[in-house]
Parts: sequence; C-alpha cells; structure tokens
Amino acid sequence: MNTPATMNIAQPKPWTQRRERLAAACVRGFHHYANWLIGISWRRFMLLSLLLIIGAALLMNIPPFTWTYTTTVRPPVPMVPMVVIDPSDLPSAKRGHPPGIHIEAPAKDGQPSVDIRIDASGVRIAPRAGASAAANASAASAAGGGTEPIIDIRLPAGTSEAVRQAVEEARQAIDEAVREARDDAGATKHPARSIHEVHVVRLGEFLPSLAMLWIVASLIIKISYKRQVQAQAQAAQAVEVAESEALKRQVVEARMAAMQAQIEPHFLFNTLASIDHLIEVDPPRASQMQKNLIALLRAAMPTLRETDSATTGQSRDLGRELAVIRPYLEILKVRMEERLATEIDVPDGLLSAEFPTMMLQTLVENAVKHGLEPKPEGGQLAIKAEIVHGKLALTVQDSGLGFGQAGTAGNGVGLANIRERLQLLYGTKAGLTIDERPGGGTRVTLSMPYKPIGNAHG
Repeated sequence: MNTPATMNIAQPKPWTQRRERLAAACVRGFHHYANWLIGISWRRFMLLSLLLIIGAALLMNIPPFTWTYTTTVRPPVPMVPMVVIDPSDLPSAKRGHPPGIHIEAPAKDGQPSVDIRIDASGVRIAPRAGASAAANASAASAAGGGTEPIIDIRLPAGTSEAVRQAVEEARQAIDEAVREARDDAGATKHPARSIHEVHVVRLGEFLPSLAMLWIVASLIIKISYKRQVQAQAQAAQAVEVAESEALKRQVVEARMAAMQAQIEPHFLFNTLASIDHLIEVDPPRASQMQKNLIALLRAAMPTLRETDSATTGQSRDLGRELAVIRPYLEILKVRMEERLATEIDVPDGLLSAEFPTMMLQTLVENAVKHGLEPKPEGGQLAIKAEIVHGKLALTVQDSGLGFGQAGTAGNGVGLANIRERLQLLYGTKAGLTIDERPGGGTRVTLSMPYKPIGNAHG
C-alpha cells in the first residue's frame, strides 16, 4: 500500500498543471495569431499597423494611462527679517567699545515708531515724540503716500562713509520689512484665496514603443512562419505525390503480375502437352523441350522469391531477363519447328544494365503470338540492345503480319501497362515506340536511362 507521502509525490502539483496549461494556451494562441497573419494581405497588414500606432498615440493621453488630480496650497506667512549691522568702523569701536549693533523692526503693526541714535556714548533707542505723529506716520506709510521712514537712524558727526552706507542699507531693509509685516497683518485679517495646483500622471508613454515592437515582431512572424508553412505544405504535397506514384506503380505491377500469372500457367500447360506428344513421336525433341523448360523454370523461380519481383515495382538487370527469354524462345522453336528463327544481339557490357521485370517477356510474347504464329510460314524474331544518346535502347522486331493485322490481336493491355510502368519509373526520360517494318512486321523499341547494376547475370 502506498503511503501518503508516496501518493503526494506521484500526483502532479497544481501549480505545475496550471503552468503546463498556460504554456499550451500560449502556444495555441501563437499559432492562431501566426496563421491569421499569413492569411491577411500585406496591404491589410500595413493598414492595421498604422491603426495600431494611431490607437497607441490616442490611448496614452486618456485614462487609465493618463489622469490628473488637483491639490490646494496655502501661501506661507513671511517672516520678518532681522537685520544685523556690524559697526566695526565706528569711532566707538576704535575707542575700545565692543562691536555689534542689532536693529530689529517692531513685531506688531500699530506700535509707535522708535528713534535709534548711535553716538560716541553708545546706542540709544527711544519712542518718537508725540503719539499723533507716530499715528500720522503709520497712516502715511500704510497709504503709501508718505516718505517719512519708519525707522530713523542718526549717526554722530565724523562717522566714516562706509558705516553710513551700511546703516542706510540696514534702515531701508528694516523699513521694507516693517511694511511687509503690515501687509501680512492685513492679509491675515483678510486671507487670500488658496492656490490650486493641477498635477498630471502619465503612465502610457510606453504605448507607442510597444506598438512599434509589436509591429516588428508581427512582421518577422509573418515572413518566417509563412515560409515554414509553405515548406510544410510542399513537403506534405511531395509525400502525397510520392504515395500516389507508389500506389499507381503498385497497381500497374499488380496488373502485370496478374497478366503474367495467367500467361505462365497457359504456357506451361501447352509446353507439357507438347512434351507429352513428342515423347511418342520424337523423343529427342521431347527431351530438348524438357531441358529448355527446366532452364526456364530455374531462371524464373528465384525471381519470384526475391524482393525485386514484379509486385514490388523494382527492376533487375537485363542479363536475368535474357536468362528467362532464351529457354522460352527455345521451347517456342520446338513447338513451331522451322517456322521460327531467333537472333539475340546483346553485348556483354549491357547485361548488367537495369531493366524492369517482364517487359521484355511481354514484347516477345506479343511478337510471337500476334505476329509470327498467325503467319503460315512464320518468320524471324530479333532482340537487340545498344546505347543510343546515353540511353539503353532495347528493340524487339519480327517479320510477322504487322502490328494489329492478325486476327489474334488483343486489346493492347500489355503495351499500355509497359507505357504506364515506364512513366512511373522514369517519367519523361523513358518511352516506347512502335514502327512498321518496310518488308512487313513490327519493331518495338524501349528507351530508358542506362544504369548498371552490380549483380549481373549472363
């Protein structure tokens, strides 16, 4: 029994299953998108690319890729500055008094103005005489029409020009600071409106770049995937054509084998009957026919057991075909006696040439059956092989009645099968021609590419 731990290990984890499903879905989506890309025209692809760029440019400026928000900001209350004057050049500093003079503006509006006097005895700060004068000065200063300074700084005689300049700049700064403090005090009583700041957040700036990247990737997919699909289609078409050609070849070879299966028993029975008859009337001829029949069977039987027989559509060498034809003709010569004369002209160098099975036997049988046997005086049968323009040319000619002249003429199935086999095996590189001889008879020529085979038989 499996333990719980073993059962957990054996079962796939949920996240692994989800990852596999996600990967399978991505692959299917990619193939669907790639098939859609190669299915549209280039004009439509360019139009869709342009629309994608325009859409990305529009989307980058609208929510959720871009939005705005407003914040309210109140202005800060300014601080009254403090002015520090360093009177190191004053005469009092030269007489040993410690340096450092601080002049600070009033803290609140409405306070009376003060006078700051710097002399040899030090610095004195005192309110200005007359409250009405201070009020008038304040009013004039607030109205902006008065020229009287808020802070009045007086220096003793003999003060250097640098000190006077520094004190004057300090007075002006204090005067400005006091006025700003008054303005700020008025602003506190009547506060200004808050400042509204508008902020813009943009998250869609990447959309045009993403659109361009998508278009380039789609372009690459459209080109490469289309080539891959075309290659696969061509391969599938080639396989289909090859299978169709192989099927046709098998059908033709099966027809040839069926016809041969009908011819060989008939020929065998006739030969055995002739041997039986000759045993009684002419034993020597019967013995010769028996020997030829044995030679024929010895040459034909191994071929029936080999893988290069007619049913497989393969070829064998010309020498093996002649090994079957020679005893076959000898048997026919015994049967026809002096009415049949044969001649075989095949160089030894061509015995190893590739040659389809049963083609030569079919041509010889047609020549004898439809040309020589119907003719009372018989005739001559010649077989010749040669190389013509780089091709193997095999000719079977007879001096019989002529093509289609005998009453035994068939329906041409044998010759039609030969033509179809040559087309399937060699295409346009092979052919069969039939000619009428001037003196009577028929000449049939087979032409095919010359290809020697190593296992030649003489």
